[in-house]
Amino acid sequence: MGGGGGGGDGEPEFQIAPMIDVLLVLLIFFMSITTSQVMKVDKDIQLPLAPDAKPKEKKNSSTGEDPLNIKWDPTKLKATLNFDGKNYDQTSELVGVLQKRKENYKIYRVIIRGDKRLPAVEVQKAMAILGEAGMDNIAFSAQDK
Repeated sequence: MGGGGGGGDGEPEFQIAPMIDVLLVLLIFFMSITTSQVMKVDKDIQLPLAPDAKPKEKKNSSTGEDPLNIKWDPTKLKATLNFDGKNYDQTSELVGVLQKRKENYKIYRVIIRGDKRLPAVEVQKAMAILGEAGMDNIAFSAQDK
């Protein structure tokens, strides 16, 4: 009678190939999730220091959040708004994108990541855009070191 693989004493062998397949699938899954989240954060932005900053809260599946990167160019004296990897010069276009994003979640938060050299008036403009889009959950990103 034919049986599955195994030794001569009737004990089945440990199959490692299926475990490696599962491991590789999980590895690819976690790499893709991590890469998409890291790509949204602009590494060129120097965050302001806030010694009393609180760590980020964990989110659940009904909660969504995305960073709004505001980069300051001191040579041109101009702020650049970047949301989801795209620069926005027209605020009306960004308002539409934010409104569509908010519809997909029960709770949606936008995290403002402003350069520490950014004038306060540029942060006020960004908050006005978020207000026009109907955002009611806004946070600011800062470093504690």
